[in-house]
Amino acid sequence: MQLDARKMRILQAIIDDYILTATPVGSRTIAKRSDIGLSPATIRNEMADLEELGYLEQPHTSAGRVPSDKAYRLYVNSIMQRAKLSDAEVRYIRDHYSRRLDEVDEVVKQTAWVLSSLTKYASMVLAPQLHAIKLKYIHLVPIAEDKALAIIVTDAGMTRDSIIRIPPGMKQDALERLGRALTTRFSECRLDEITQAQFNELSGEVAQQREFFDVMMQSLRRSMTQGGRNVELSGATNILNYPEYSDMERARALLTAIEEKDMLYRVLTEATNVEFSVRIGSENEDESIRDCSVVTATYKIGANPIGSFGVIGPTRMDYAHVLAMLGLIGKSLSEVLTNMFEEERK
Repeated sequence: MQLDARKMRILQAIIDDYILTATPVGSRTIAKRSDIGLSPATIRNEMADLEELGYLEQPHTSAGRVPSDKAYRLYVNSIMQRAKLSDAEVRYIRDHYSRRLDEVDEVVKQTAWVLSSLTKYASMVLAPQLHAIKLKYIHLVPIAEDKALAIIVTDAGMTRDSIIRIPPGMKQDALERLGRALTTRFSECRLDEITQAQFNELSGEVAQQREFFDVMMQSLRRSMTQGGRNVELSGATNILNYPEYSDMERARALLTAIEEKDMLYRVLTEATNVEFSVRIGSENEDESIRDCSVVTATYKIGANPIGSFGVIGPTRMDYAHVLAMLGLIGKSLSEVLTNMFEEERK
């Protein structure tokens, strides 16, 4: 049995209807659509075939059908078309990002709030993962007899510094040589990928400073990753507005998992290297969200993916609208953060 064009058309009609109503869809409902042009009996036969193929499920013997996770996956991959945001939605997003925002945390909170208020789902934003940016150069500047300022500049133009202790008797020229050697070796490396083994490949004067290197890298990593595990959550109780979560035990379990944020951090970290990600129901690894869909997108500083954000909602989510929303918000968020770090570099 094949999924031919007629079955695809009927399946799309069922999914579209169920996204709007959350009510199992019967053959008569589909037959009333002017674009179908088939009798209820013919549609019932096709629906039976779709159920046998695994695209529809029948929650009760006498009820209509509802789409399966497999149907939603086909819908996202092959059927739906990206929605066009309304003029009001576009203005709402642009107005929020046109305001003066001076702190990264403020931008992250704003993004979570805008996303939840527009989609009516639970939204989440992973704080920028600065440790994933590539190094450009390391500069070591003595500031006291036993202290130096380690300055790291990334390919995104960001600058981070950290005060570190230096070995007794280390002179300015030795610090400068060490900074140049480390820059030569580690330029274009991600901060979280620099290992002791790579340092061991260095020789001569630099190799004698292994302990100092360890201390410096630990300090710089702390500076770059400060706040990196933070996940901003907004609109978690929006899920209570959907009939899928009318069972309070089910809703409570989901809210608990969301508000603990550990699961959100794992989901968003895994999604940071993928422009858009759609995980539907059983595709989610975490048991607590296997009856939900999670849609995420990445945001950037310059050309570098630096974090991710997204929504959690029922599997009958309006995927086309959500993806359009994530696209515009991701672009706006990336522009704001890029501008902030370019100003910091000046």
